[in-house]
Amino acid sequence: MASASSRMPERADADEEITIMATFPHPAAKENIDRNRGRANYALAFACLIAMSATVHAAKRDDQIREIGDWTVTASRDGKGCFLTREYDRPGKTTLLFGLDGDGTNHLSVLNANWSIAPKDQLSLRFRLSNGGYAKHGAVGIAADGKQGFVTSFEAKFPVYFAASKVLDISRGNVPVEQLGLDGSGAAVAALRACVSLRRAPARAGEIPKDPFAPDFAKPSKR
Repeated sequence: MASASSRMPERADADEEITIMATFPHPAAKENIDRNRGRANYALAFACLIAMSATVHAAKRDDQIREIGDWTVTASRDGKGCFLTREYDRPGKTTLLFGLDGDGTNHLSVLNANWSIAPKDQLSLRFRLSNGGYAKHGAVGIAADGKQGFVTSFEAKFPVYFAASKVLDISRGNVPVEQLGLDGSGAAVAALRACVSLRRAPARAGEIPKDPFAPDFAKPSKR
């Protein structure tokens, strides 16, 4: 069993060091996460761009939506996972989306109607949670629902840090981008994980499509 305080070995070839401190059920633990950035980060962000195209325009069926305080939990239209949505009452109506797939992949997107980010713009941003942050973290520009913004991803433990945080500060160099309150994120992430678990459940016979390889394979067959 890992100790309450664990530290990943430093990488000699790491471009930067990102320090994350998170509170767990056991005594407070500190994680030093050394990760390579650069082209690999942007490639990953482009993969997230594809994933977010499904979540931003996800199905708005009542049976797939759950309200958790200020958060909305919705199943992704592609059936691979679920995502959280929260809109903030401020100029441009900032929207935060946090998606989690069945394989543990996560993707974070923030959009605002006033922003001038162009789709596929490559960005370097700083993300700061209550107990740690990510400096010079790569993101990619996107546009959806009349808003512009960016999408990025983080390591597998990020949902834990997100759930324990009260605020998410985002900046571009010395320029502040957003300061988003995350009150209630703990319960919201718990509901998000539950939603993802349901997506992982084996399909029942009546839910297996007649032709799983058809373009609309996600729809159950009519027998």
